[in-house]
Amino acid sequence: MLNSRVAEVVRHAVDTGALGAEQPVAGFVDVEGVRSSVAALHAAFGPGVLHTFAAKAASLVPVLRLLATEGMGCEVASPGELRIALDAGFDPAKIVFDSPAKTRQELAQALELGIAVNADNLAELRRIDGLRRDDCASVVGLRVNPQVGTGSIGAMSTATATSKFGVALRDPGAREAVVEAFVRRPWLTRLHAHVGSQGCPLELIAAGIAETYLLAEEINATLGRRQITSLDIGGGLPVNFTDERETPTFADYVRVLGEAVPGLFDGRYELITEFGRSLLAKNGFIGALVEYTKDAGGRRIAITHAGAQVATRTVLMPGAWPLRVDAFDAKGRPKQGPLLAQDVAGPCCFAGDVVAHARELPELEEGDFVVLHDTGAYYFSTPWAYNSLPYPAVHGFTTDGGQVRLATVRQAQTLDEIAAMSGLAHAGALV
Repeated sequence: MLNSRVAEVVRHAVDTGALGAEQPVAGFVDVEGVRSSVAALHAAFGPGVLHTFAAKAASLVPVLRLLATEGMGCEVASPGELRIALDAGFDPAKIVFDSPAKTRQELAQALELGIAVNADNLAELRRIDGLRRDDCASVVGLRVNPQVGTGSIGAMSTATATSKFGVALRDPGAREAVVEAFVRRPWLTRLHAHVGSQGCPLELIAAGIAETYLLAEEINATLGRRQITSLDIGGGLPVNFTDERETPTFADYVRVLGEAVPGLFDGRYELITEFGRSLLAKNGFIGALVEYTKDAGGRRIAITHAGAQVATRTVLMPGAWPLRVDAFDAKGRPKQGPLLAQDVAGPCCFAGDVVAHARELPELEEGDFVVLHDTGAYYFSTPWAYNSLPYPAVHGFTTDGGQVRLATVRQAQTLDEIAAMSGLAHAGALV
């Protein structure tokens, strides 16, 4: 069933020109929905938990600032993400820096600012040894890989036997090396684990957290003191892309965690989370103009302006990342009529640029619009610059009292900006 608020926003966007011939593709963020999702997260876990938002899921400063005002921290995994997190107003003490490839310069900056750092490996810890001052305010942790298995999407599973992330705990000698790392560093006070995200069942994620919790208990017992005082349990709550329901919920996850790790919520360890997709996915959608329709080999194809540049994962892995699609007419009203199996294709210049295959929709025509649902995370916020297509505009929306209001989050990229990013200032450098 079509979300009535989405329909209101599409109609308003078409009426105001935020979506149309001049703006043929745009992203939309549900401000009220984001606030509601954050509130549900806080309610599920209760007090005493630092919830950080994974910046990669929506790397847009206004969105990050909204999350900061709702009491979130921020998890960053690059110097760019750190910069925009600071620009968004996050307190450095509520920022967590994760990345498997942190440079010495990046580590030095984080430690200088008092940002929490999760070292990805033992070599990184040795770098931190030489960079960390005695008066450093940063919490430092170590990421471990509990090697508990793979979900249904291998590329999204980070606790496999050969994952590139963390110290692989079941490899020979690894567990002993981790314990020794804590013995030698009294300032190392956190363990971090992230099992995966989309495609990983709650039980698999909880199993990884349970292994991490047991390791923390082992290390503290070995040291005879409570050196490890916090556990970063990552994010990873999968999203339901098949319909409007929000399932599993944060409350579902907390219940499964409590069953798998009974001591996790007894207050002995401060908890840190790093949710991203589960907070934003259902709080955003993409609207796109249908530029042409055609038939090929007995199949109807609608050529739209939303393809791999905004829905990269769906185009390249359609079975793993299916999206719901709805049809709207040229005035932005939900389209009616008999259903017809149609491919919804994008503007990118390769044959596989299709966001929905043989999808049954009312027959699309030139000038109509399509909506790609559940795209609030990772889609329009991190576009792919394929074919030098411009980044789409992004708008936040509210529907208070039935009145739709749009706020600019990011303006559409201009051709001048594309040229500048393509080296225009150095046009003669090679001749």
